[in-house]
Amino acid sequence: MREPTLGNPQNTIAVLQKYQFHFQKKFGQNFLIDTHVLDKIIRSAEITKDDMVLEIGPGIGTMTQYLACAAGKVVAVEIDKNLIPILEDTLSGYENVQIINEDVLKVDLTELSKKENGGRPIKVVANLPYYITTPIIMGLFENHVPLKSITVMVQKEVADRMQVGPGTKDYGALSLAVQYYARPYIVANVPPNCFMPRPKVGSAVIRLERHETPPVQVEDEKLMFRIIRASFNQRRKTLANGLKNSPELDFSREEIETAIESLGKGASVRGEALTLEEFAALSNLLIKKE
Repeated sequence: MREPTLGNPQNTIAVLQKYQFHFQKKFGQNFLIDTHVLDKIIRSAEITKDDMVLEIGPGIGTMTQYLACAAGKVVAVEIDKNLIPILEDTLSGYENVQIINEDVLKVDLTELSKKENGGRPIKVVANLPYYITTPIIMGLFENHVPLKSITVMVQKEVADRMQVGPGTKDYGALSLAVQYYARPYIVANVPPNCFMPRPKVGSAVIRLERHETPPVQVEDEKLMFRIIRASFNQRRKTLANGLKNSPELDFSREEIETAIESLGKGASVRGEALTLEEFAALSNLLIKKE
């Protein structure tokens, strides 16, 4: 197996010129060109030869080469058909890599992990396109894809939202959803000059270590997330008003206010003041009313 040849600006430019590749804004393409960051991602993902890694959006195969050297198998899902000939070239010396030309949001990843990894938990490592970061991460969790961890490059502001707690401006539905499924921590902050082309905002590598069992006991997971979404859809409203006005919920004002009171909260409390444990308790109280 070859040593990685990509990961620096000169080699990336050479590959792009060879194939006359043009970046497509609609796919959010920003290729990583910093070997130190690549090394850090691979180390923090704790990849071994026992692991199957799913890479989403491999681009020209820069990180794929590093992953292939560390993992037992790499499955790379790339939506842009123009990148497939480039990947077939840059990854030709890596026999443990499979390329799938698909939209990852349309791939049955649970079925893929069964087929390629016997249903054992996989690790996800990716430099995610900013415009679909949340749908990808939530899709992995909500569809219960067998996962050990997700180590991804995302917009710095999104990474911050994933790990903050109640009472902060960044706290919201994404924070609660991620923390229900996983333990998040930021591995590294990455400036725009580590990419080609340079994005307008800073990035961060975040690792999400999947909980073996969720940190809270909730009787109806889907109901809890409907309540959470309703709580943050109109942040300026009180929690009671947010829940009462939500088309996703069907509780009377009295039921909602009684449940909030049972939590020991006042009528004017807002959703951003509640912890994950309190949202789980609220959901369990309201489910008894249905």
